[in-house]
Amino acid sequence: MPDELQIRKSTRHQKIIGDFGERVVSNWLSRSGFEVAVVDHTGIDVVAFNPATGDRLGITVKARTRRRGQENSSVNLFDYRRGKDDRRATMAACAAFACRPWIAVYVETAGEADLYLTSLENYDWKYRRRIDRKVDDWKMTQKDRDAYASDPAVKHVHLAFEARNWDVVSLPRRTRKEG
Repeated sequence: MPDELQIRKSTRHQKIIGDFGERVVSNWLSRSGFEVAVVDHTGIDVVAFNPATGDRLGITVKARTRRRGQENSSVNLFDYRRGKDDRRATMAACAAFACRPWIAVYVETAGEADLYLTSLENYDWKYRRRIDRKVDDWKMTQKDRDAYASDPAVKHVHLAFEARNWDVVSLPRRTRKEG
């Protein structure tokens, strides 16, 4: 793999990728005619309103960067360990904002990214493995990605990264003009 496409995460990368995932979801919904707001609320990250249908979505966004060898790793959606109940927090936030609960998963690797968006109802019906698990997750194996691709209830955007002249190790400290 070319040097410019390797992933070297900064110390703040998890926060940065989380914010970026929320913005990617917001962008694609906005491009599709939704009114969108990023919210700082326990349980949901984005509220989206479709003026054409009157639907209001409360979306929890999970965004991850995967290094080489981790591309097929699942993304945790809801954690139930150590007294947590992320699903309950999402449901409560959706009730407070009169939204239907949705999930968005943004996963990027060195050369590409995928954004998946579906209702929590669709996830539960087709992809939730068992209800007694400690974590609900979004599988990323090829078999699972093929299933999402054939499911019209899973919205999917695929992005490809092409870095040009991006060798951050050799970024100049100053240019000749600066002296």
